Amino acid sequence: MNARRQKTAATLTVLALLITAGLFGSTPVSAQQITGVPGSPSATVTLDGKQLPPPPMPFGGVIKESAKDSTPWWPPRVVPPKGAPNILLIMTDDQGYGVSSTFGGVIPTPAMDRIAKAGLRYTQFHSTALCSPTRAALITGRNHHSVGFGVVTELSTGYPGYDSIIGPDNATIGEILKENGYATSWFGKEHNTPGFQYSVAGPFDQWPVGMGFEYFYGFMGGETDQWTPYLFRNTTPVFPWVGKPGYNLTTDMADDAIRYMRDLNAAAPDKPFFLYYVPGGSHSPHQPTKEWIDKFKGKFDMGYEKLREEIFANQKRLGVIPPNTELTPWPDGQAAYGGAKLPKWDSLSVLQKKLYAREAEVFAGYTAYTDNEIGRVIQEVQDEGKLDNTLIIYICGDNGTSPEGTLEGTFNTMTAYNGILDVPMPLQLLHYADWGSDKTSPHMSVGWAWAFDTPFKWTKQVASHFGGTRQGLAISWPGHINDVGGIRGQFHHVIDIVPTILEAAGIKAPEEVNGIKQKPIEGVSMAYTFDKANANAPSKHDTQYFEMAGNRAIYHDGWIASTMPPVPPWMLGAAMPSMNEYKWELYNIADDYSQYNDLAAKMPDKLKEMQALFLTEAAKYQVLPLDNSGFARAVTPRPSAVAGRTVFTYSGEISGIPPGNAPSILDRDYTITADVAIPKGGAEGMIVTMGGRFGGYGLYLLKGKPIFDYNLLDLTHYRWEGGPLGRGLLADALKPGKHTIVFDFKYDGPGPGKGGTGVFTVDGNEIARKKIPHTIPLLMSIDETFDVGSDTRTAVNNDYQVPFRFTGTIDKLTFNLGPEQLTDADRKIIAERLARARD
Repeated sequence: MNARRQKTAATLTVLALLITAGLFGSTPVSAQQITGVPGSPSATVTLDGKQLPPPPMPFGGVIKESAKDSTPWWPPRVVPPKGAPNILLIMTDDQGYGVSSTFGGVIPTPAMDRIAKAGLRYTQFHSTALCSPTRAALITGRNHHSVGFGVVTELSTGYPGYDSIIGPDNATIGEILKENGYATSWFGKEHNTPGFQYSVAGPFDQWPVGMGFEYFYGFMGGETDQWTPYLFRNTTPVFPWVGKPGYNLTTDMADDAIRYMRDLNAAAPDKPFFLYYVPGGSHSPHQPTKEWIDKFKGKFDMGYEKLREEIFANQKRLGVIPPNTELTPWPDGQAAYGGAKLPKWDSLSVLQKKLYAREAEVFAGYTAYTDNEIGRVIQEVQDEGKLDNTLIIYICGDNGTSPEGTLEGTFNTMTAYNGILDVPMPLQLLHYADWGSDKTSPHMSVGWAWAFDTPFKWTKQVASHFGGTRQGLAISWPGHINDVGGIRGQFHHVIDIVPTILEAAGIKAPEEVNGIKQKPIEGVSMAYTFDKANANAPSKHDTQYFEMAGNRAIYHDGWIASTMPPVPPWMLGAAMPSMNEYKWELYNIADDYSQYNDLAAKMPDKLKEMQALFLTEAAKYQVLPLDNSGFARAVTPRPSAVAGRTVFTYSGEISGIPPGNAPSILDRDYTITADVAIPKGGAEGMIVTMGGRFGGYGLYLLKGKPIFDYNLLDLTHYRWEGGPLGRGLLADALKPGKHTIVFDFKYDGPGPGKGGTGVFTVDGNEIARKKIPHTIPLLMSIDETFDVGSDTRTAVNNDYQVPFRFTGTIDKLTFNLGPEQLTDADRKIIAERLARARD
């Protein structure tokens, strides 16, 4: 009896200490919040969540002079509320509403179908129209401007809505769940770290591991090559493809997520997980394995207009569009489309049709391959016996399908990003057989993008119309969704995912995180739609603004007012009108699902009401100042560790420096000076390189002979070398000892992409001189890095195999850069193309 009383007294003492410590704010600790014997190693506690992390608990045991007279005590382990589910949040890339079979597309997506059949499909779910803004909204539950992501980070400006910094007052869902006892992880695309913090120098508070995700495996930018990805594990670059022929990131990412789940299950089988899975598919470059491409051979020979009709019919049959939906017209120069025009399939040549169909086959293969690997991750959840207690959210695309592949498509996205929009058809067709392989970095023609956004107008980047913002969404949660296979038509947005997760987990949004008062969550929970009785309930998300680069819209209670894009997103460098010159349209989407019938002229008062509401919402959510300079913002000065530097010095072996932190040799004079030491027996290897297979340069020794190779976007190579081939004075390999190798280039500017004259010298002796007609104008690399003493990604040419480490010693490597020879107009065009390359 005395022992029981002592145990009860000890429990009450610990509870009192916890309350006194303020662990649960002003809310008393209930019996349900503590499980097990307080102070024992097995004790757990559920937080009220107001303050994260909670204050440290005071020691609840007894300390005497001797341990035998003392009582040990352990702080209880934090766990989520009883019954909180595991959470698997999935989102693919650059896939519009008409892509997946789940929403009427012709590309089989059985993993998404599985979730839809086990749960619900949502037919009015929305993104922001661009990738990293959507992702910022998705993981914070707040509008993209509210968390600094009014645009992609490469376009950030010094305004709160556009600085690309998710501040400490906007804790992510990863941070909230981690502090409430979840294991949190992130796999795949990141693109939410400011570009000016994107290096191994950090800081890392804006990387996944600094935003509440305990494990990260993926790539930091907007895209990466799937065969040789620029990949990180947490904050460390990794190279998993080395020694693995046939490696592809799409499979590797699923493998790593499965391995992570198995390890977690073995170490802590009862600990719930939050796994954020965001593969690069189907963002360019489209690079599935050959077996997946082969599955779609001949499937798109009908052309993109017929494809739209087929998707539209499928959508009506599945019930994922209302029966009265009208298919929006093909853009054929109509005033309603601002004159935008896409060539009709019948107007194409036989060779164009052959190439375009191949582009779609590869895109489809990449999409299906991505879904297949997602299916493997879902299957692992089932194999571990956890599917019945897992909330799975599968979003098809972070925006509409991408129009960034030019009107013709390209075997190398770097050509399009550099403004080369008309690569000769014979050169394109040379890559027909290997389209999608490691020898290409491809994208498809705009016509396909428009078709894959059926039944809507426009594409990715266009925030005013559903072709840019409407995404397919499927959610399953066994035992909690009682209308399995149902369809929901309530209006919702990516900011609604966080509150949905929190409600499902029984966790409140915190008032304070790490001592910082939090901004309110701006989305609303979608959990009310899980009940069959609420299948047709009014949407709880009644107002939502949209804005991207000046193009904007406002939704309210079944109406949407939209500006018409003044310039199609595939047209670069066109002049933009002033903000007040945009043409506004008005749609009653309660009766006009596809934004087909513009009512602006018939209902001017309603339009004015909606326009005023947009300004109210814009002021509320940090959208102001409105800025339609668009992608010209890429040249806006922003924090940088190398801003203004014209002299760069290195020594030894250094690899993995991102392009933004490396010396840029574009559109200017430059001199590269390498002071090297050659050992007995000679040396070879890479001295310095930027870029790789699809564009870049390399200064290296091949069997001891110096070579400078300039890869012009895989269109042609310019080469300086000594010996008979280079017709220089130095025919032999460098002898042992100290040598100075210099490549000096004089640019023929002003203007981007001009030619110039390169002079190659060794120890003051000229070994090669060559004048070239063109250089890379805008962008040398996206995900290839600047490396000294080795080459860590793909080779600049076929002379060598990576990593091609330099076997001598680099005593000193110096870059001296002249001023950029560009006009303001040049910089604007460059900015637009750079930004499009990185979204």
